[in-house]
Amino acid sequence: MTLIRISRRTALVGAAAASFAPLVTPSPARAAWAPSQPIHVLVGYPPGGAVDILVRVVGEGVQRLRGVQLVAETRSGAYGFIAAQSAARATPDGTTLCSAIMGMMSVLPAIPGIPVPLDLDRELTPVVALAGTPMALVVRPDAPFDDVDGLIAYAKSRNGAATYASSGNGSINHLGGALFCGATGVQMTHVPYRGGAPATLDVSAGRVDMMVANVAEVAQQIGSRQLKGLGVTAKEPTPLAPQLLPLADRIPAMEINNWFGLAGPANLPAEIRDGLGQMFDAVVNDPQTSRILIERGLLPLGEYGPAFSQRILRDRERWKQVVQANNIRGD
Repeated sequence: MTLIRISRRTALVGAAAASFAPLVTPSPARAAWAPSQPIHVLVGYPPGGAVDILVRVVGEGVQRLRGVQLVAETRSGAYGFIAAQSAARATPDGTTLCSAIMGMMSVLPAIPGIPVPLDLDRELTPVVALAGTPMALVVRPDAPFDDVDGLIAYAKSRNGAATYASSGNGSINHLGGALFCGATGVQMTHVPYRGGAPATLDVSAGRVDMMVANVAEVAQQIGSRQLKGLGVTAKEPTPLAPQLLPLADRIPAMEINNWFGLAGPANLPAEIRDGLGQMFDAVVNDPQTSRILIERGLLPLGEYGPAFSQRILRDRERWKQVVQANNIRGD
């Protein structure tokens, strides 16, 4: 169990958007629910990864801005479902949450053959989407092309022999590669690995042609020219790799925000769900916290309540279509 402690940093320069007071004074409203006890976040992924880092940075912000302790507990394994099952069994009082990322909430339920040990829509309450990370389309450094059009032409000339790597069958890297193939009308061979590190290693070594990876995980290799970056799946260039242009400008379907959020047990009262959501929204969009997140390749969201639930279902339908179109299975 790790206790998040206060971390002081220099505030980000810049003013927040102005808000205007109404002309008529509203009637008094009940104050939003706020936590009075430490919040335990069960992190379903290994220490040092993007989810773990995000929870810890947000924890520092929660303590600094609200005086609330955030306790991060690692419960990694089973695609994040071990942490989710533990949170689902917790008392719905706002003191126990779990990591809830796009892969777990929207991608895996859309893939036949992937064991999902709980009913995500009935046993968990979506609380907040904290942040997202764009993905980068990278190719081997000795690739005989320097842009997306060159990649498409190369793949077509190889008649299905061109390859793309992923961190595993059914992973977001897998679906990102499949989405690229479907959107551009090319055929490529999927090469799954047991994790993102060995996948990117083989792309950089020239053994695989392409990969769609979280930009934070490949920015350093792109900068050192161990990988050749062809674009990013964000609407705008990312500070981690500003030389990469948005892929959606050329291929509209290639806009992917790989988001990370939090969920609580089923039957979490709406006032608690919204109180938590408002608190986390304020924290991730606080200039000091948002700067730290952006430096790590994470773009603050702060989307909570029904809006977050709608994002989960909308993305689930999107990836379901990709899965069906490419006959992807998890077994």
